[in-house]
Amino acid sequence: MLSNLKPQSVDKILALMGQFKADPRADKIDLGVGVYKDATGLTPVMRAVKAAEKQLWETETSKTYTALAGEPAYHAAMAELVLGAGYPAERLAALATVGGTGACRQGFELARMANPGCTIWVSDPTWPNHLSILSFMKQDYKLYRYFDSATRAVDFTAMMADLDAVKPGDVVLLHGCCHNPTGANLTLAQWGAVADLLAAKGAVPMIDLAYQGFGDGLEEDAAGTRLIANRLPEVLIAASCSKNFGIYRERTGILMVLGDPATRDLTQGALAYLNRQTYSFAPDHGARLVTMILTDPVLRADWQAELEEVRLGMLSLRESLAAELKRLSNSDRFGFIAAHRGMFSRLGASPEQVEQMRVKNGIYMVGDSRLNIAGLNAQSVPILAQAIIDAGI
Repeated sequence: MLSNLKPQSVDKILALMGQFKADPRADKIDLGVGVYKDATGLTPVMRAVKAAEKQLWETETSKTYTALAGEPAYHAAMAELVLGAGYPAERLAALATVGGTGACRQGFELARMANPGCTIWVSDPTWPNHLSILSFMKQDYKLYRYFDSATRAVDFTAMMADLDAVKPGDVVLLHGCCHNPTGANLTLAQWGAVADLLAAKGAVPMIDLAYQGFGDGLEEDAAGTRLIANRLPEVLIAASCSKNFGIYRERTGILMVLGDPATRDLTQGALAYLNRQTYSFAPDHGARLVTMILTDPVLRADWQAELEEVRLGMLSLRESLAAELKRLSNSDRFGFIAAHRGMFSRLGASPEQVEQMRVKNGIYMVGDSRLNIAGLNAQSVPILAQAIIDAGI
């Protein structure tokens, strides 16, 4: 039986991680993997997370299973974070998942269960695992144009032209903020135009919100998602706690589904069924920490303060890199780096130019020239800027 297995393609980002580890150069720079790092190269445990873990260790009395769909308190805390105070609880069904990836997968599964003939529309480019999961599921999908490689901004005219072809019941996948891999985001006015189009077409938006708090702030980063949730009758939201709580290895995510209150219980039952058919009960440790932090005023205040430090640190790195590139190039052509938000920007370099920087400078980034801003520090910014100029980007 096992001899019938076929070799699988290697994940490019994971392969890049292996290359970086094998590189003996002491001055190498990792801008590939999508994980936040501080100036020392460490992905730290946030203060509030440590405090919550200590409290949990002292008070937890059992490791028995929790609810199949996850704890209602976790659902409520995350719904308030994403949708805001006073969110429509009567419309909400929710599912604790194995990270944001699990939320995306269960969202796709729910869409297919509800409408087997639907097409999933995905931005071009997008996080590679979106397409990998859809392909593995043998789920029909189409790409819509999103990024203008010349301006390094959203090509909104092309995006809207492509989405004009969506059919009733199709699902349109949108990045809630800090678009991965480009860093280019929709304006709130553009979110409104997308909402109007989807409402007119009878399509269902699915929002992947993996970086809330990493762009312009917790509230600001949720603005597009909230607008869509308020205007559309049915909305799927896949949210991750990996980045903004720094609990990557705890695999903490949530799928939220907003619909007619009359279908809420039906939807909740379908979500619980999906968990049972895959991994039964989602991990609880990270979800419990998130719930404790979001419902404790002291812990929440400390978490928000540290998250803001992280956000401002990345903005500062963006501004420093853009300024150094302006100095070296004597032009404003790299201003998009300061305008982008989140951990990523796409430089617009060719695979050959990316490879040149790896070979000559020990700078590792994904072949499509997506770079992780959080992988930089004050010392590496001028090194990267000079390498970009030398590569002729």
